[in-house]
Amino acid sequence: MVIPVETFTLSETGGTIQTRIKRQIVDGILTGRFLKGEKMPSSRQLAGHLGVSRMTVTLAYTDLVADDYLVARGRSGYFVSPTAPAGAPASPSVQRQSDRPRFDWTRALGNRPEPPPTVARPANWRQFPYPFIYGQTDPTLFDSQNWRLCALQALRHKDHDALTADQYGQDDPVLVDVIRRLILPRRGIRAEPDEILITMGAQNALWIAAQLLLTQRRWAGIESPGYPGIRDVLARTRCNTQPIDVGPEGLDPDMLPQTLDVLFTTVSHQCPTNATMPMARRRALLDRAEAQGFVIVEDDYEFELTFERSPTPSLKSMDGSGAVIHIGSFSKSLFPGLRLGYLVADAPFVTEARRLRSTVLRHPPGLVQRTAANFLALGHYDAQIQRLRQAYHGRRALMTSAITEAGLIHAGSVSGGGSCFWMRAPETVDTEVLAERLHARGVVIEPGAAFFYDADPPRHFYRIAYSSIAPARITKGIKMIAKEIDALR
Repeated sequence: MVIPVETFTLSETGGTIQTRIKRQIVDGILTGRFLKGEKMPSSRQLAGHLGVSRMTVTLAYTDLVADDYLVARGRSGYFVSPTAPAGAPASPSVQRQSDRPRFDWTRALGNRPEPPPTVARPANWRQFPYPFIYGQTDPTLFDSQNWRLCALQALRHKDHDALTADQYGQDDPVLVDVIRRLILPRRGIRAEPDEILITMGAQNALWIAAQLLLTQRRWAGIESPGYPGIRDVLARTRCNTQPIDVGPEGLDPDMLPQTLDVLFTTVSHQCPTNATMPMARRRALLDRAEAQGFVIVEDDYEFELTFERSPTPSLKSMDGSGAVIHIGSFSKSLFPGLRLGYLVADAPFVTEARRLRSTVLRHPPGLVQRTAANFLALGHYDAQIQRLRQAYHGRRALMTSAITEAGLIHAGSVSGGGSCFWMRAPETVDTEVLAERLHARGVVIEPGAAFFYDADPPRHFYRIAYSSIAPARITKGIKMIAKEIDALR
């Protein structure tokens, strides 16, 4: 990397011009602004920028080579030496700057809500041999070749405007059409283009819904245990929050409070228990919403990964009054870094959602939208889903067998599909401690306390997933989990 010539200025005092240039370079190296191996501007460029003789710059560089701050590499130019001194005290000007009182950001930011607990996982989890991590993918399962071809197709000249123009809050009509014709019918949903909004993933869609529907005076219902990410979203609206207990059949509509304004739920594949709400209970939930006048936000994640039975219809497909906002995402089926999803609701809500999204980010990147549209339209997405189903079915069978053999205990549903299991250890085992002990053995699990909306949540639950672990390592990894649980009893 070349150090930008604009980085350099010439002070009016401090010795000769050559000395001042040298001092600035030395300060940059000692304070870490100039990194080892970075290329210096050419002597011609720097001289022209500072308005000095090129010879003056060359002499400064030559002196710094002699002091091992720089190295000369023939016609390639001058570079920061890989053995340059480091850790020396900063120059007086830098020291004076660091001693100045720092701006009070606590006062400027005001009384912000405390961040809720999150699912703990090491940042370098891919370096662990046994990563039972949820929501991450195995790169060997992704069709990167066809994704690349779809991106190249999107870059063709005739698609140039869709990629490069500011669409002022509008979505790629090709992607909207593909979702409307190919994806939503699989969930039993019929929607017009003005009832669909492209989002930067499900989390972005949940944030939009919460911002539009909730205030400090309104009440939101969330599942407990449930998706941890929704709690931070709701905390920033400062709304009142009511946790709803989840059982083997999901939440019970009869347990919903009368004060409810919005309910956030995962009826088809509950997070994290994997429970599926029966059809009768879904109808009761819709009747309750219509009678009380509250909105249901349905997070329909992982519906494509149902491989042991047919997927149940989405709640939105049963919605006769228009009270359901349906959220979908491609993060689990393609790759989480894609950050692409969609929101389906009645047109008046989508209009306001589009305005809010436009205020924050205008629209998701055009290249990402058109590439995804091509990937779906050409059948690569269906092939990808089939590949994932086959791989996950095999991994699930391996993990089920290993769990049974090791004597571990399921806490949630074990049928249907998905990519994880919700587990429980003996009540005397703190899974935060368990996770720390397993890290030392190269095993990563997800402690379950963060999924509960309780001041003192149960600490003996945990989640293990099989989407990102090599099949050959599943059985041994499960045995290691069982061994550590036995040691903590």
